[in-house]
Amino acid sequence: MPVDVLTFGLNHVSAPVAVRERVSLPLDLLKPALGGLRAAFGSAVREAAILSTCNRTEIYCAADPSVSDRLPAWMADFNRMEAGSLQPHLYQYHRNEAVRHAFRVASGLDSMVLGEPQILGQMKDAMRAADEAGSLGTLLHQLFQRTFSVAKEVRSQTAIGAQSVSMAAAAVRLAERVFGDLTKASVLFIGAGEMIELCATHFAAVNPRRMSVANRTVARASLLASRYTAQAMKLSDLPDKMADFDVIVSCTASSLPILGLGMVERVTRSRRHRPIVMVDLAVPRDIEPEVGRLADVYLYSVDDLGRMVQRGTSARRAAVVQAEAIIETRVQNFMHWMQSREVVPAIVDLQRTADRVREAELARARRLLARGDPADEVLEQLAHALTQKYMHGPLAALNHSEDAERAQLLDLLPRLLPNVNRRH
Repeated sequence: MPVDVLTFGLNHVSAPVAVRERVSLPLDLLKPALGGLRAAFGSAVREAAILSTCNRTEIYCAADPSVSDRLPAWMADFNRMEAGSLQPHLYQYHRNEAVRHAFRVASGLDSMVLGEPQILGQMKDAMRAADEAGSLGTLLHQLFQRTFSVAKEVRSQTAIGAQSVSMAAAAVRLAERVFGDLTKASVLFIGAGEMIELCATHFAAVNPRRMSVANRTVARASLLASRYTAQAMKLSDLPDKMADFDVIVSCTASSLPILGLGMVERVTRSRRHRPIVMVDLAVPRDIEPEVGRLADVYLYSVDDLGRMVQRGTSARRAAVVQAEAIIETRVQNFMHWMQSREVVPAIVDLQRTADRVREAELARARRLLARGDPADEVLEQLAHALTQKYMHGPLAALNHSEDAERAQLLDLLPRLLPNVNRRH
């Protein structure tokens, strides 16, 4: 059965954060997930990689086409979900459509923030995880390498990433809507990853009164805090100190919410109902969604920020057309490479058949020479036998063909048969 290139999953367009967080996989779970996928499908999945971010969870496969119908049930089962609740949010792309999707994702065309660069690093992490899990073969390795090359070409030749309005910048704008000037505001960052560092950079630019970083690992919190003249604290200190902050931005890798409704209710009472802006950039979410019902809390999820960012991207839409043209050319190049690979087994079989014919006729010729037959006669018989066997297939096909098939064969024969007048 021929191998199919398949992309399967969901993203910020097809699924809300409440669904995305249930199938989101941190890096340390990618290998077990890949192992479970290959165990479930056996040799039907030749190669596989999983890309999981705040905005998408996608499986990239080199697999038998039959796998396609069974993947939704596997994803639901692996994440302990009802298949019916997941199915409406899923999409699948095959062959050239799957390749085009990968190129668009890496180039930032499929991102919540048009042209955002972080996705490229996340795709490289997905490739490394697949390689370490032993599920990355020639086809997906080539796909990812070409994906990175296309992304670089798009970013260098178009303005797709110019003046990108980031999620971090959007978080600052939302806080300014509530408090106006942030120079008197206190800002707390929960987590110490790349997104929190981006947010800290943007908030630092508006000179808030103070900034603090809370993280499970205090050393990481201290390292990040030192870059922005901020303070570091333990996560365990949050219940006692959260009331001191006007803006809270959270993005951790926790699989469960770390800020619950009860805790935030106590914080709002301590603040005497002064407003508090809470930005949850994590998937799965760090802040229980029920917190948004509190009168004094302005809670924004990653989807809320995404909608805000998308409204500011119209000026760069023209660059999308140029980027899509680059991607389309590179998709065609990759599909040509794939088709060339698909011909290889047929070429190998043809060569082996020719070798068997050659060896059989040579053995016959050697026996005749050993018997004492004249060399010229033996050579003549050898040439005649090889020619007859070589011509048998094409002549038989012509004799048994009719009309359109015969016309097609007559058109192909000049390209398949050797040109004796050609100089080598």
